[in-house]
Amino acid sequence: MKNVIDSFVSLGHWPSAGSFGFNTDILATNPINLSVVLGVLIYFGKGVLNDLLDNRKQRILSTIRNSEELCKGAIEQLERARARLCKVEMEADEYRMNGYSEIEREKVNLINATSDSLERLENYKNETLHFEQQRAINQVRQRVFQQALQGALGTLNSCLNSELHFRTIRANIGILGAIQEITD
Repeated sequence: MKNVIDSFVSLGHWPSAGSFGFNTDILATNPINLSVVLGVLIYFGKGVLNDLLDNRKQRILSTIRNSEELCKGAIEQLERARARLCKVEMEADEYRMNGYSEIEREKVNLINATSDSLERLENYKNETLHFEQQRAINQVRQRVFQQALQGALGTLNSCLNSELHFRTIRANIGILGAIQEITD
């Protein structure tokens, strides 16, 4: 600091005869030059620097506001997406439950239809068996009747002689004649 004061004092010792020269004392002139340059920079650069800082501040604030708005929009979209997801999950659960109940209904309907079909087939089988049994019984009866008739005719033919045969015919004719008289 003493050097700075000495440089100002030495200025007073310069002859004022209009001579112009350079002070080659770097230690004495450097702080003065720096203080002048800093003063000019502060005086003229203060507005520019303030404008730059204000612009930067406004851009930062604008970026923050935009980010907050984007964040709010993203949160709203997220909430809507969550609501849609919840709704879709409920619908999926509903479809799943309806699907399971529909499968159970179809299963019961199929079991009932199959049971009904089996019952009808069983009834048809029983009717067919009964019909076939009746047919077989009728065929056996016819054969037995035919064999019995053939056996009876054979026995009658072998037992009847001509005279017995004529007597039977006359008795039957008499019975038919009596029936005819009654009806007349």
